[in-house]
Amino acid sequence: MALEPLYKMKVKCAYCENVFETSRVRHSLKKAYKTDTDFCAYYKTMNPDYYVVRVCPACGFASTENFGDKLSDKQRKDFESQIKERWVPRAYEGERSWEQALETYQLALLCAQAVSEKKRLIASLLHHIAWLYRYRNDHEQEQRFMQYTLQEYIRVYELEGVGANNARLLYLIGEINRRLGNYNEAVKWFSRVVHDKKIMDGAMIRASREQWQALREEMAERKLEPTEEMKAAEQGM
Repeated sequence: MALEPLYKMKVKCAYCENVFETSRVRHSLKKAYKTDTDFCAYYKTMNPDYYVVRVCPACGFASTENFGDKLSDKQRKDFESQIKERWVPRAYEGERSWEQALETYQLALLCAQAVSEKKRLIASLLHHIAWLYRYRNDHEQEQRFMQYTLQEYIRVYELEGVGANNARLLYLIGEINRRLGNYNEAVKWFSRVVHDKKIMDGAMIRASREQWQALREEMAERKLEPTEEMKAAEQGM
């Protein structure tokens, strides 16, 4: 007998300590058949991304595994005033539609912003919302959220700087700029991945070179000439 694609796990709410059940996709079904250059994955059956956010049905606190386990007094007060007071009890257990997945991510984003979660986590939630719109071929909303994602990833970079573990972050900033048509900016970030001696991530260096080439092909198709700045950045790519 075939296993059900979803299984339930118990989660303890960081705000009200209510223990509730949330659904997850079985690990054996998490293999993507296609992945975009900004890591958006596609699945033949259920999309595991739809089930990343856990929503407490009692208070509305929405989180992912990357949220902090406990809330400070200030975080609790901020969540109460901004979200809990307006929460209408509802549950997201069981199979989720695209609309429900979007609601859970929007709620997690509001919670993350209310309790001042890490910038990298907020950027990731925005990126996932952009992907949800991509699944629906809603180009306008996807571009809107990609712009928000870009701004937040740049804030992460400004806080953390270049480090050995930040190659993926720099690559993503370059790739999102490319997807938004900011070719000059994209080249700058790809160039940082390739040239910064602290970065040893071969996969991200290779991906940056590949996307730089894709960018040049896009520019050629649109009959755009590279700027002098881009030509200088290309040296050694």
